[in-house]
Amino acid sequence: MSGGLSSSAAALAVGAGLPAYSIVVDSQSMQLWAGFLRDPNPIHLDPRAVQAKGLGDKVINQGPANLAYVITMLQRSFPHSTLVALEVRYAGSVFAGDAVQAGGTIVEVAREASGVRIRCDVWLRANERDPAIAGQAVLVLPKE
Repeated sequence: MSGGLSSSAAALAVGAGLPAYSIVVDSQSMQLWAGFLRDPNPIHLDPRAVQAKGLGDKVINQGPANLAYVITMLQRSFPHSTLVALEVRYAGSVFAGDAVQAGGTIVEVAREASGVRIRCDVWLRANERDPAIAGQAVLVLPKE
């Protein structure tokens, strides 16, 4: 499993951290996401709209883009897995220029006839603030 965790018992231990995924969020990407999502909300495009709402002075990244960073981290951690459940709550904002890091911790490993089911706590932090996203994911690795 190149680039991710191996399916060995040691790598899939409860408490093991997942390899972090890091990216710096830029306002040009937000413009692209706005088009993909058909989301014309000005807080993603115009800093003046953010200021007018009292939310700061930088444009705010779209929630689906933030969630995509978490999913990318999971895909990189478990390249041959299937994501079967993902439940998160949006707890904060990510702004243009923020350095975000998606990560997680394995909280359960269950070996089943069809493969290995892994439950993880997942999060996304911006500039080391409290998580902007927090939740749990369940993935299944195919039987080797």
